[in-house]
Amino acid sequence: MPKLSNLRPRSTWVLPAAAMFFFALASAYGFSGEAIGTPVGVLIATALIPLLIGTVFAAVHHAEVIARRTGEPYGTLVLTVAVTVIEVALITSIMLGGKSSPALARDTVFSVIMIVGNGLVGLCIVLGGMRYREQGFRVTGASAYLVVLIVLATLTLILPNYTLARLGPFYSTSQLVFVTLTTLALYSGFLYIQTVRDRDYFLVLDTEGHDVSSDMPQSRTVIVSVALLFLSLGAVILLSKMFATVVEAGTRLVGAPEAVVGVVVALLVLLPESVAAVRAARGNQLQKSLNLALGSSLATISLTIPAVAALNLWLQRDLVLGLDGEDTVLFMLTAVVSLLTFGTGRINILYGFVHLVIFATFLFLVFVP
Repeated sequence: MPKLSNLRPRSTWVLPAAAMFFFALASAYGFSGEAIGTPVGVLIATALIPLLIGTVFAAVHHAEVIARRTGEPYGTLVLTVAVTVIEVALITSIMLGGKSSPALARDTVFSVIMIVGNGLVGLCIVLGGMRYREQGFRVTGASAYLVVLIVLATLTLILPNYTLARLGPFYSTSQLVFVTLTTLALYSGFLYIQTVRDRDYFLVLDTEGHDVSSDMPQSRTVIVSVALLFLSLGAVILLSKMFATVVEAGTRLVGAPEAVVGVVVALLVLLPESVAAVRAARGNQLQKSLNLALGSSLATISLTIPAVAALNLWLQRDLVLGLDGEDTVLFMLTAVVSLLTFGTGRINILYGFVHLVIFATFLFLVFVP
């Protein structure tokens, strides 16, 4: 699999075009869950995964080209929106599949929080700390991410368990509409702070390293990347339905818990952005890593939950949002540890190890709840 930084210009348009052609062939064949057991079905399912991953990488590559032209913090926003579009496409495709998955959005959003807030953050801190001993970042920017993230996660993933209008991990229709509007309003306020009023909070420190890949692209290159970004996102959306079929068949085959599907979706959509975040940490740009990591978590809750909520309201389906008891404890632990980790502006590998331990616990409990 090509790394994001090593994608050649040719592959960034060949992969989306190949994905479109592959979708046309598979659709003509009539690919479905029943067809996976046939030799041709196995061939299609085998080819689908690397092609989908490559197309996701191509989409994020073009988003990065646009991001380098727009600069920080707008660049991070372009990346997070692109990744969120991919995530919503995958979630809705699986939710609208043959097997009802009312908890998929919750499982995916929580998986993103745990993967980013513990796995990715911990890995970036450890890799950067091993190379530079200590790294600095802007406390004001990290605090802004965390305060909005904790509030949104509580409103969408914890509070549904304690409301009275409807028992269980559900919101009533009016409550779901209110929380959706509140989520969008709070994220809009955060974007105003990030991009207009206090954008200095999120800029890379002067003491951090220089990103050699951040040279300003030409206008023609940016225009081409905009077109290819839409092509790549369109290809991912089309392949998402087939990916949903493969995931459902795979989980049935191995007897995995339903929460595993959310982890798989989260890992797929976070893979390219994670590569960029790790690369930035190794280049002594921890602030950029935090912008990518925490920004992706924030965008996931702020955009994915409203999109899925609107879809379920339109289809009049139940949407499970409230976390189970053990997941609630893990979220609260992650929130407390994150506040301590990003409270001083300087960081070392000990904090990274702590986050990785929490992440390992999360993965273990997914398979052994």
